[in-house]
Amino acid sequence: MKFSVLSLIGHAPHPLNHRLPSPAERFEEVIGTGVVAERLGFDAYAIGERHAGPFLSSSPGVVLGALAARTSTIRLLTGVTVLAILDPVRVAEEFATLDQISGGRVELVVGKGAEAGHFDLFGLDEERQWDLQREKYELLRRLWSEEDVDWAGEFRPALKNTTTLPRPYAGPPRVWHGSATSLESPELAARHGDPLFTANAIQPRPAYARLIGHYRERFEAYGHDPARAHVAAGSGGLLIADSSQQAVKRYKELYEAKVAQSFRPHLEGKTGYNTPFRTIEEAVADGPQLIGSPQQIIDKILGWHEVYGHDLQSVTVDGFGLSADEQTETLQRFAEEIAPVVRREAPSALWD
Repeated sequence: MKFSVLSLIGHAPHPLNHRLPSPAERFEEVIGTGVVAERLGFDAYAIGERHAGPFLSSSPGVVLGALAARTSTIRLLTGVTVLAILDPVRVAEEFATLDQISGGRVELVVGKGAEAGHFDLFGLDEERQWDLQREKYELLRRLWSEEDVDWAGEFRPALKNTTTLPRPYAGPPRVWHGSATSLESPELAARHGDPLFTANAIQPRPAYARLIGHYRERFEAYGHDPARAHVAAGSGGLLIADSSQQAVKRYKELYEAKVAQSFRPHLEGKTGYNTPFRTIEEAVADGPQLIGSPQQIIDKILGWHEVYGHDLQSVTVDGFGLSADEQTETLQRFAEEIAPVVRREAPSALWD
């Protein structure tokens, strides 16, 4: 198993003390956590992209560029690049630039995004979101793998004899397809022989198992080698204590206040937006959150692996309002007490 740290750069008041850090403080915290993640041996660090709601992640390439300057080995991922609303030419240019600066450490996770409001913001029809995603991804593939591209489509002007610059560092970066609720992303990933990154963040395990099962079935049906069907899984947050009882005692108020703060009434009943695990006890027992003792978290990740067969596990430490020091403590405990066991029990050749 490989491990990545993800930040969506949330910027809501602390759920308990209501302190709101400045944007500059949040960016420094997120970049500093990436430096810590590299030092602790994590394989990758990912920055999300949001254009609606209380987030500062509207320009992930800029943040990853700052992180590239302060690191040397950790892979730099997005999570996700909201390709459905972006110009593939600009995406090709921006992330090839980052790939050059970082010495080939870039991988994209593309998706249509988890905030419906961004389609209106960019003047796009949400009803066409999957048509937008397919067309734009297929153009991005060509721009990174070909030169002198001639192309015509529905959602942007035609291209004639186009070569985007700079070219990627050492060939096209790997592109994962982010999948949260729909079979469309697993289908697109399978068609092109690409890896799948399932959100695994809010819903119960069977919902994500369905997406991954569809992906593996279709991957082989498209004629690709099943051994290349790499899968990654997110998680709904990481909180570690010496025991389950201590985790509940230490984090119950914080976890449940954050769930209440994040609840979106207008999306109640819509899959993938509001967690059904409203209490910390529910989250520890059955949720996609990694909360509890190191052994509990090991068991949960390995339980996911039995169902998902995934190669990469993503964790998030800044989603509940932990201080920078608490985030470092959490990542260090994960790196020392959890990661070595999971790596041994669920080895992966990804990135070897």
